[in-house]
Amino acid sequence: MKQKLIYAAMALTIGAASIKAQQVPAYLDQKQPIEVRVKDALSRMTLEEKVKLCTAQSKFSSHGVPRLGIPELWMSDSSSGIREEIQWDNWGNAGFTNDSCTAFPALTCLAATWNPKMSSIFGKAIGEEARYRRKDVLLGPGVNIFRTPLNGRNFEYMGEDPYLASKMVVPYVKGLQSNGVAACVKHYALNNQEVWRGSIDVQLSDRALYEIYLPAFKAAIVEGGSWSIMGSYNKVRGQHACHNDLLLNKILKGEWKFDGCVVTDWGGAHDTKEAVFNGLDIEMGSYTNGLSSGKKFAYDDYYLASAYLKGLKDGTYPMSSIDDKASRILRLIFRTAMNRNRPWGSFTSDEHYYAARTIAEEGIVLLKNESAKKKEAILPLNGNKYRSILVVGENAIRRLTEGGGSSVLKVKKEVSPLAGLQAKFGDKVKYTMGYASGKPVYDREVAPDFNTDSLHAEAVKQAANADLIIFVGGLNKNNFQDCENADRKSLALPFGQTELINDLLKVNKNMVVVLLSGNAVEMPWIKNVPSVLQAWYPGSESGNAIANIITGEVNPSGKLPFSFPVKLEDNAAHSFGSIAYPGDGVKEEYKEDILVGYRWHDTKKIPALFPFGHGLSYTQFKYGKAVADKKNISGTEYITVTIPVKNVGNVKGKEVVQLYIGDEKCSVIRPVKELKDFQKIELAPGEEKNVSFKIGKDALKFFNETSHDWVAEPGAFKVYIGSSSTDIRSVVNFVFN
Repeated sequence: MKQKLIYAAMALTIGAASIKAQQVPAYLDQKQPIEVRVKDALSRMTLEEKVKLCTAQSKFSSHGVPRLGIPELWMSDSSSGIREEIQWDNWGNAGFTNDSCTAFPALTCLAATWNPKMSSIFGKAIGEEARYRRKDVLLGPGVNIFRTPLNGRNFEYMGEDPYLASKMVVPYVKGLQSNGVAACVKHYALNNQEVWRGSIDVQLSDRALYEIYLPAFKAAIVEGGSWSIMGSYNKVRGQHACHNDLLLNKILKGEWKFDGCVVTDWGGAHDTKEAVFNGLDIEMGSYTNGLSSGKKFAYDDYYLASAYLKGLKDGTYPMSSIDDKASRILRLIFRTAMNRNRPWGSFTSDEHYYAARTIAEEGIVLLKNESAKKKEAILPLNGNKYRSILVVGENAIRRLTEGGGSSVLKVKKEVSPLAGLQAKFGDKVKYTMGYASGKPVYDREVAPDFNTDSLHAEAVKQAANADLIIFVGGLNKNNFQDCENADRKSLALPFGQTELINDLLKVNKNMVVVLLSGNAVEMPWIKNVPSVLQAWYPGSESGNAIANIITGEVNPSGKLPFSFPVKLEDNAAHSFGSIAYPGDGVKEEYKEDILVGYRWHDTKKIPALFPFGHGLSYTQFKYGKAVADKKNISGTEYITVTIPVKNVGNVKGKEVVQLYIGDEKCSVIRPVKELKDFQKIELAPGEEKNVSFKIGKDALKFFNETSHDWVAEPGAFKVYIGSSSTDIRSVVNFVFN
């Protein structure tokens, strides 16, 4: 009898569970396909609830549907780390004590690794930090193309070349989203300057748009599967990018079949009708300039709020528009905030510091390495040779995670370059500031709290008695430097650094210059400085990474992701007068067209100070002769080009083997050559590897404006393989039929 009662109870339990399971709405069932869940949730929502999804409810969150148990979306700024918590309704810090993050290197440094594996590690690690902080959408990565070295936000992007940026952004997005945190790729599109960023109307050809400025965004969406994208502040052909028919409807959602959400940059919406019809889904930050309010924050006054609801009710706007927007937002919520299978994440872990340091080490670029007396290179630095090492420069001690606008970070740990060098060389290292800048303030310059003449004089005095000088300078995150909302005023080093370097050289020519910046700088002193490192903004492990490179514990292998011009006028955007940059205050014409970066330097025969793809090593790599498996291809055929590369030096090192293709004769203007593939390889001393590349029709194409299609014209092509865009080691000819 007892056993029968147990079986009866079990049957009742199973039956109740079955009934309960049948009553669970489809949108709550994680086993159902997302599209089924979206459709079911949409059918249960009121019109007011659908509209509510489309706007912010706080500075960094948008609405959910509380009645149905559908949570809001929480977003975070993230250039190289998860931003500290902000107050609900203003830009003040929330005062949390548990939001000090890991600072990963700036994305220029990541791009300089030329290593997609580093992108995957970066994306996964920063995604874990975002997930731990319960963020659903990460506002990044940025993939706008470097058009001018004056752009204040270049440090947040991945360089001047669309192919390199495309290859680096895809594994970042995949690594990030493996945590159930959405990438929000930005700033779509043509946000290539900060001056007049909210109003400047960009005019450019379809070729420039499709060949230069869109490929990295397309790769993030089509190959990376990014779940969201952020519109940019500027206009494109007369319409603001956050509600732009060409960019959002025709290209993003039309040609690329994007099924995710378009999010405004904060305050990037300007018109209800355009927002409804031109592809915008979530409106954030309207009625704010990003720093202070223009009126009391009233979220119902947003362009996609009350005005949109009224228009839907009176028939001004079709119901299909809100169903599409709500479906996209629900899809994003189900992928993130309602994804019960996503991992928990982790924060400021040893693994994240290791990732930050490894990425920084692999991205640091050795620009120049000679000795003052032309006998042997200064780097790697043998500490036993020097009794005294003088470190000069404010950037040796400055926290470069502070400032920069929305990229500002509150970090748990930041090892300064001085601390990293002191850990290696101990009491041999002395420090003097040499120059100084003011505190980082978002919208103005602040004078330093020091007598800069005295700092300068003291540095020169101490340099005369030092065996070696390590000058740590560059830019910082101050206004008019590497900072949101303002472009740089010139290509020159700020704060009197050029004059200081020249005066230091007069008393001591044994110098290493370490540049911390996200942009190219002018170097009139370059012939007199033996060794120069471009170290970017390396993040939490800054000092340790720099010290490891300087001592040779890590062999530098970074390559420049953009060209360093000799002078500003050598840059393409600055070669056509102010209408090409910064514009006339209303519009701007990209007159250089597709000839951006090394494409301009090559085609116009204007030598760069340091070319795209340049970067030295502590060893030497010998390239053999490239060989193609065939001389003619047609249709869907491929040509395989193989080149032997040997480490002929004394230490293990990594080399980036770069492949460029040039079209010998074409019906339209084409650059001399364009990057079409690359491989980063590691070789022990004496080791040789054959590096092979597969080239098909797609690598030969240009965008045909007449047919609105990608076209490869028959004819002769050249394959250039080398160590940079100018250091070409072997050339192969072939014909496309």
